Amino acid sequence: MFRRTLFSILAIVVLSCVSQSCSYRLDAASIPPALKTINVEFFENNAPFVVNNLSQNFTEALKTKIRSQTRLSIVRGEANATMSGAIVGYSIAPVSVQATNTTTAPPIASASRLTITVNVKYVNDVDKKLNFEQSFSQYANFTGDIGTQEQAIIATILPKLTEDIFNKAFANW
Repeated sequence: MFRRTLFSILAIVVLSCVSQSCSYRLDAASIPPALKTINVEFFENNAPFVVNNLSQNFTEALKTKIRSQTRLSIVRGEANATMSGAIVGYSIAPVSVQATNTTTAPPIASASRLTITVNVKYVNDVDKKLNFEQSFSQYANFTGDIGTQEQAIIATILPKLTEDIFNKAFANW
């Protein structure tokens, strides 16, 4: 009985230490101590199809992610690091089709996929080996007309995009 209790306590302590070190690693260990400021520039929407508020929403989502997950101060102008880029892709494509009842009518999409692609350039003046320029894409599937649900679909894609960019810049994933 004493051994099981001791083993249980030891297991809890070890798991607590491991989980704390993992969360610390993701939040701060990959950020050099000298890196204190970042300039997140406005991401223009250069996609062939432009959604009015996509640039603003994406840029703010990226800033919010950085603010909430790091100790960095977001500044305008000169900073220890700069993140810039553009939205280069916004596309809707069918992912499954449904046959129609007539022989002359083409099949219709029963589900579609909205994909957003962003080119990101990250320049870290403190540690140049962390610099990168890369495209990131994420998508969400939907059914029905895009018009009534477009903003909600975009809202599900942006956190996935910002997570990918954040991990590349700060967690070395």
